[in-house]
Amino acid sequence: MASKIQQLQSKACQASQFLAKHGTGYYKQLLEQNKQYIVEPPTVEKCNELSKQLLYTRLASIPGRYESFWKEVDSVKHMWRNRKELKVEDAGIAALFGLECFAWYCAGEIVGRGFTFTGYYV
Repeated sequence: MASKIQQLQSKACQASQFLAKHGTGYYKQLLEQNKQYIVEPPTVEKCNELSKQLLYTRLASIPGRYESFWKEVDSVKHMWRNRKELKVEDAGIAALFGLECFAWYCAGEIVGRGFTFTGYYV
């Protein structure tokens, strides 16, 4: 256990040294590349205003998203009713989508268990 703590301290020290060398340059480059998104003056009040705008804009978009969701559900119902006319390509796409959802579920479970595959900590 003590060796793992020393390893962690060593890696943290290396990371902080790397950031001390390269962090400022990366920060300046990032700001320069994205200066069109920076609001002047950069004050706390302006940040609070922008965060409120984002929140309420997202809230205002809920009805449109809700409507789009039900359109998708209706489309799936329609496809299910006419499943005898379903093409192989459409069935393949649906199968791949289901497989992708299952894969994301499995990945989430693995992450939730602390990146262990068996569920036990080694």
